[in-house]
Amino acid sequence: MRVPLWTPEQLRRDPALVAAIEQRRGGQLLNLDRMLLWSEPLARSWNVFLKTLRQELSLSPKLRELAICVVARATAADYEFRHHTPEFQKAGGSVAQIEALGDPDAATTSALFDALEQNVIRYALASTREVSIPDAVSDVLSRRLNATELVELAAVVAGYNMVARFLLALQIPPES
Repeated sequence: MRVPLWTPEQLRRDPALVAAIEQRRGGQLLNLDRMLLWSEPLARSWNVFLKTLRQELSLSPKLRELAICVVARATAADYEFRHHTPEFQKAGGSVAQIEALGDPDAATTSALFDALEQNVIRYALASTREVSIPDAVSDVLSRRLNATELVELAAVVAGYNMVARFLLALQIPPES
């Protein structure tokens, strides 16, 4: 860990902000939150943005969590993968699919995923690794997802690349 985790004793923060983050997290702060709280403006905006990505989009929760898990695997953000695999399962993903994401490149052709899911995996890998999305991948997705869902998928993948890079840059450890 490159920076110690924030505690209220080290630096006071707006109690309403801390409470809002705890509420979004089900009552407790994660290590990611404790790192973000070193910067109150960053913690505030992150909480709103990530809440939007996780709770307010029309993109299917299963596709959202699949994309997040792929980003986590492609960036080696184990913290992120650990937090999102249960969410992927809640949204309908299987243990076998989670295991298949250990090799996301192979998952793009795995029979464990339907054609749409395979293309979401391709999209997340391309965006994470190359930044640009190949036309072939974009074209297939645009036949299956509406404009809103395409925009939301792009935002989820981009947003969780941000999360992964933040976690890795500061070497934030998983919770005990």
